[in-house]
Amino acid sequence: MMLTNIGGLPGIVLILVWIVNFVAFWKLCPKAGLSKWWALVLLFPLFSIILLWVIAFKKWPTDKGALA
Repeated sequence: MMLTNIGGLPGIVLILVWIVNFVAFWKLCPKAGLSKWWALVLLFPLFSIILLWVIAFKKWPTDKGALA
């Protein structure tokens, strides 16, 4: 099945999912010590996966007393 037409309800759902993810990353990035503008990386699917890995494995500002 080709996904060339994303109009209608599936298109609306896709846009809503993207907006929810964007808002989540917009709030998550500053807590991880990154600029909130890094959330714009979500426009590019491959880079969004890389950003997720960076956030998952970086040392967070709240990890000062945590074990390595």
